[in-house]
Amino acid sequence: MSRQPTADDEKRARLAAALRENLKRRKAQARARRADEADGQEPAPPAQADTPRS
Repeated sequence: MSRQPTADDEKRARLAAALRENLKRRKAQARARRADEADGQEPAPPAQADTPRS
């Protein structure tokens, strides 16, 4: 006995698919943001050595 999918089941399936797609998109955006930040950072200048003061 196979039951027919109800309108509620179809709605849940659509919402679940939309949620998965949204999560994929947000993760891709976060990865792109992190990559941009890593590329945009310049190397830190070397620390100045302490010189003895007289």
